[in-house]
Amino acid sequence: MMSELPEMRASDAERERIAEALREAVAEGRLTMEEFEERLEAAYKARTHGELEPLVRDLPAPGGGAAVSLTKATSSPVPAGEGWAGRIGGPAGGTVAVGVMGGFQRKGTWTVPRRFTAFAFWGGGEIDLREARFEDGEIVIRCVAIMGGMQIVVPPELDVHVGGFGIMGGFGDKASGAGTPGSPRVRITGFAFWGGVGVDRKERRKSLE
Repeated sequence: MMSELPEMRASDAERERIAEALREAVAEGRLTMEEFEERLEAAYKARTHGELEPLVRDLPAPGGGAAVSLTKATSSPVPAGEGWAGRIGGPAGGTVAVGVMGGFQRKGTWTVPRRFTAFAFWGGGEIDLREARFEDGEIVIRCVAIMGGMQIVVPPELDVHVGGFGIMGGFGDKASGAGTPGSPRVRITGFAFWGGVGVDRKERRKSLE
């Protein structure tokens, strides 16, 4: 059981964690689109832990874990002055983010896997690397936007190379360039079809020292 108190009221964050597990499951082929839509609707309507648990009981956690947990995993914020060496290495979470007639976000303190795929269909996504940690020094992020949009934000210090393209859409690059010594190398690839992907550099809230 994910919760010892099935009658406990579910929070918005808990519903969203279940929704993310369902999005990854359909992207991996574990659920049909019909099953996904049915379970996703039930997840957002759920009022208690007991209503959420059956929706993911037969699915692994995002990233291949044993089970989806309603308890949010804790991750340490990036301390002010922490250099790149302290932000590279360690286990990552899910390797796929999906927005189908909806959206997804990856921002704040999260660990970017070596290979990360983001897919938006009639939806949108936001990927913010400014406070992120990185599983490895070489990262590939593949973005596919079909009649949808995706925005990627990177800090000025990150080594970034963008190589995507647009078909009746756009794959904007305002971020390619070298980073500071020791920074991870991030390659952003993919395509946009009747949609758009934008990559921009912005200052992070706590600068690296």
